[in-house]
Amino acid sequence: MFTLHQQSSQTKARTGTLKTDHGEIQTPIFMPVGTLGTVKAVDQDDLLNKVKAQIILGNTYHLYLRPGNEIMQAAGGLHKFMGWDKPILTDSGGYQIFSLSEIRDLKEKGATFKSHLDGSKHLFTPENVVETQRILGSDIMMILDECPPYPAERDYVENSMKLTHRWAKRGREHFLKTKPLYGHNQLQFGIVQGGVHKDLRKESSEYMASLDFEGLAIGGLSVGEPTELMYEITDFNTDYLPKDKPRYLMGVGTPANLLQNIAYGVDMFDCVMPTRNARNGMIFTRHGKVNVRNAKWKHHHKPFDTDFPSDLCQRYNMSYIHHLIKSNEILGLELTSKHNLTFYLWLMQEVKDRINDGTFGSWYQEMMKTVDRKI
Repeated sequence: MFTLHQQSSQTKARTGTLKTDHGEIQTPIFMPVGTLGTVKAVDQDDLLNKVKAQIILGNTYHLYLRPGNEIMQAAGGLHKFMGWDKPILTDSGGYQIFSLSEIRDLKEKGATFKSHLDGSKHLFTPENVVETQRILGSDIMMILDECPPYPAERDYVENSMKLTHRWAKRGREHFLKTKPLYGHNQLQFGIVQGGVHKDLRKESSEYMASLDFEGLAIGGLSVGEPTELMYEITDFNTDYLPKDKPRYLMGVGTPANLLQNIAYGVDMFDCVMPTRNARNGMIFTRHGKVNVRNAKWKHHHKPFDTDFPSDLCQRYNMSYIHHLIKSNEILGLELTSKHNLTFYLWLMQEVKDRINDGTFGSWYQEMMKTVDRKI
């Protein structure tokens, strides 16, 4: 299901193809986040034709609570529900449960939590999270895990990792003995934990690999630790992940974060940053970061970069974008969100081209500085 094509001679960066029943995914890839079955402010046609998204992400926790499994199954799964016929990955909801620590109770059986919508009580187990993702019909489902905070005592992180391992075994067994509901195959990814402790990361990687998931994710990073520590742990962690399976770094990140972690051998990413920052007036460009709220754009009566393939750059003056964002107009949110996602996917294609032509190692470090610069 995953074919490795090319590896950079100077870094661990690599290209590959991940096959799903809803289409092939060319890696490295960024997955726009559609938590509630929608990528905020971007419709499905634009996701496909302008952003050129190959796969998007949905969230089991949120979709389980609303609209709920009954409606989702009656609709024929998430693809039909939202009118998206390309691949979908669903997170298990574990991160959402554990980020709401004041309203959850963690036991061996699973995680009991109160809905943030109405306070109703629910239980997620490794098994019923698989069942819910069968109902969602995602192409890639994640296991239920515990994501420990940073900082945390080593004993807590180790016990949390071991609980994740026990849950992973149960989740994998349930996945293997159940069937998809809608006639297309589903894949299941394990999640490596262990905090910032390298011996635990090694142990977790080896255990997750032993369960023969179709792919493996690096979890528990980008949760408050310094960026350089996140880089160090990712670089270490990829050395212990199977080379013939996709590697997914969850919840990361800025364009510079993506470039550095690709150099460390990561294949897949997701993050709310491009759309969340867009709604606050920040756009990412190949020349650096732009805050369109800044007064200097008020009198900039030309597009920012007419050679870049986004509507924001090709059609509209920055003075107009500044006006839309300052006025809280919906069109401003649409244009900035589409632009940022288009940029992220453009960057992934640039990465693939550079790996394939052998120039990635000499290009990415300078590009990291460029995309992180404030304009």
